[in-house]
Amino acid sequence: MIELTTAQWNLLLATYLYPFVRVMGYISADPVLGNRSVPVRLKIGLALAISVAIAPALPPLPPLEPASPIGLAILAQQMLIGVAIGFAVRVIFAAVEMAGQVMGLQMGLGFATFFDPQTSAQVPVIGQYLGLMSVLVFLSINGHSLVLSTLIESFRILPIGTLGFDSNGFAAYARWGAQIFLVGFTLALPVIATLLIANFGIGIISRAAPQMNIFAVGFPFILLVGFASIYLMIPYFLPILDRLFIGGVETLVLLLRSLALVPPR
Repeated sequence: MIELTTAQWNLLLATYLYPFVRVMGYISADPVLGNRSVPVRLKIGLALAISVAIAPALPPLPPLEPASPIGLAILAQQMLIGVAIGFAVRVIFAAVEMAGQVMGLQMGLGFATFFDPQTSAQVPVIGQYLGLMSVLVFLSINGHSLVLSTLIESFRILPIGTLGFDSNGFAAYARWGAQIFLVGFTLALPVIATLLIANFGIGIISRAAPQMNIFAVGFPFILLVGFASIYLMIPYFLPILDRLFIGGVETLVLLLRSLALVPPR
């Protein structure tokens, strides 16, 4: 009969518990898997399957009892790392939705909103449309596989242990979060410029023909120009999303390296 000591039980538990907590933290913050429409059992099962698959290849764990104060602190640290990875990926999707919101506001569709289960908030229809399209593009380029490989790489960059985080890493994450506005307005710029020209034209027409009802003519015209601009922009929008996701995954690795106190070899 095989008997295990308490230390062996603790090591066996920690071997799978610490990776599970990090993976679960990522899944809870991931813009695709973290959706409320995904069942909780599926999230837990997926996190458990990934943890069991990658646990044998991880670096040696510190001989700490998971229920000890230090062990609980390490658990919290793993959860924070997982959420940080999910947040870095979510920034890209938030930037695309930001572009859709700006387009919708310029088109006069600020009142047309739907409930978005991903963010649990009211999102303009254009923002939700571009958000769903970004999810499809992300899955079509195997972005989930790239993020999963980065998640596995994070155990080498930020190994499980008692080391803390570099404070410069939090500043890097803050700068990455600012990309929501920069990328969002950059993506929306063609539509904004087109609508600006259309508004100038309507203004000139209203001055030339004051008796014309500008509200009855201008609003449908702006909608028509806005939808036509988005339709013409979509073929150029998809390659930009492709490069944006690839660059975002590369930035994710740099963000994880910035958190490490000891640079990975």
